[in-house]
Amino acid sequence: MSNFQRTLITAALPYANGEIHLGHLAGAYLPADVYARYLRLRGREVLFICGTDEYGVPITLTAEKQGITPQELVDRNHASIKASFEGFGMTFDNFSQTSRAIHTETSQAFFLDLHRRGVLVQKSSEQFYSPTQGRFLADRYIEGTCPQCHSAGARGDQCEKCGSSLNPDELIEPRSVLDNSPLEKRATVHWYLPLDAWQPELESWLATHPEWKENVLNYCRGWFQDGLQPRAATRDLHWGVPVPLPDHEGKVFYVWFDAPIGYISATREWAAAQGEPEAWRRWWQDPESRLVHFIGKDNIVFHAIMFPGMLMHHSEPWVLPDNVPANEFLNLEGNKLSTSRGYAVWLPDFLQRFSADTLRYTLARTLPETKDTNFTWEGLQSRSDNELGNNFGNLINRVFTFAHRYFEGRVPAWTEADLTDLDRAALDEVAACRGRWAERMERFEVRAALDEAFAAGQAGNRYFDESAPFRSRKDDLARCGVSIAVTLQIVRQIVVMLAPVVPFSMTKVWGWLGMKSDLHRGGWTEGLAALPAGRALGVPEILFPRLDPDVIAAEVERLRALTDGLA
Repeated sequence: MSNFQRTLITAALPYANGEIHLGHLAGAYLPADVYARYLRLRGREVLFICGTDEYGVPITLTAEKQGITPQELVDRNHASIKASFEGFGMTFDNFSQTSRAIHTETSQAFFLDLHRRGVLVQKSSEQFYSPTQGRFLADRYIEGTCPQCHSAGARGDQCEKCGSSLNPDELIEPRSVLDNSPLEKRATVHWYLPLDAWQPELESWLATHPEWKENVLNYCRGWFQDGLQPRAATRDLHWGVPVPLPDHEGKVFYVWFDAPIGYISATREWAAAQGEPEAWRRWWQDPESRLVHFIGKDNIVFHAIMFPGMLMHHSEPWVLPDNVPANEFLNLEGNKLSTSRGYAVWLPDFLQRFSADTLRYTLARTLPETKDTNFTWEGLQSRSDNELGNNFGNLINRVFTFAHRYFEGRVPAWTEADLTDLDRAALDEVAACRGRWAERMERFEVRAALDEAFAAGQAGNRYFDESAPFRSRKDDLARCGVSIAVTLQIVRQIVVMLAPVVPFSMTKVWGWLGMKSDLHRGGWTEGLAALPAGRALGVPEILFPRLDPDVIAAEVERLRALTDGLA
């Protein structure tokens, strides 16, 4: 961990055109939340920012199909996404919207700063215009015949029939999606970021971060090798942040331009809610602040190249990303997720039938940190039953049940002098696991960190078996009590390690241990102190019930029925 005073964490703004699915969670949101929880656990100053990305063509198309306004659509979806995240245990300090006034103000001010200083480049180009609609049309509003497979109904960005990526100029007989009318080319003027001119500076800056994940660095190097090109920051559309210049009616910011600024506007909104409107600057403009972007790999170019370039060329000093730990993609039962065809597991549906902790743990063990990984329902059942249940849950249940049955529900009497070599070896082994767990978490290696937590659980179960309190209770109750006390110390260490991943369950166990502090804010420190003899313990319950195989089988079958449509 670097010596920064505070850490600002952002998670990619989810697009408000639909619900959250497992791919989203594994790509950006779960790792971001686990890391934020880890830092808070260590007592560090953290601000965790997110919100819904609400502009762009897909929003307008969906709203038109549903007969509602774009604002009605994004407000509804924002509320639904926010509720799903809360049920999943996400701990955002602020979850905002890019359609709010504070975002319009913030992104327009950012644009005007670049514009007034001559940073932006104005260019004219020819784009498709609908005479009947009286406006330029974005790619998804244009349809025609695919030049590859000659199927009708290919969009301006892709042919759904053959999967080819397209641009509107390639379509045969392009027409408007809105009224099937023919289109014509007209000149339009837009503002561009001169990424080509910024490339040397961006390459030099990226070279100062050799500690970034290799997949992120390689992705950026690929863009640099191909040569950065100017990128349009504005477009012709009516749904978006308006370009704040005269004679720019009907022009808005591209969502890729204003969405990252949404992190700033969401922080400003948070600061205002705290009664300190200028407190946002402490996070964005103080060199003692550290900025970490959690994203999926499809967003690397925006967060590791374009947004840093925008920050570099603004007149005010900005904190640049200290790390961009992007994840690869999560597949589902061996296939790519397809939201258009319904081949996905949606978060609200999952939470209706299963616990959030079960999903958080399984995904954390399967995170695509360096390469694409695969989620399976049978894998979920195995992780839940064999790891959460048999390893962690079994140890916790055994020791608490034993304490209530033979020691009146209290921590048995013990002192350092009572510890045997076996006791000390077990405590040392778990402490070593916790040390390596922390090292892994500092490097955003959640899967490897959980390996250490799992090893600590195995060590705890092995110690319980080898110290054999179930035998010593018959002829040496004092020795039995020490075994239980040591196991409780081990359990507390495991609770600390699991807290960022399975927070709901570990909050319960923290309470059963009689801890008075907030586990999730500074619990690391109290977790180092010994449990005092005589402390009252809570009555345990089954933390991780075994999953019903029939329910799992039904989920597998639902997805299998969809695979024919994915061929």
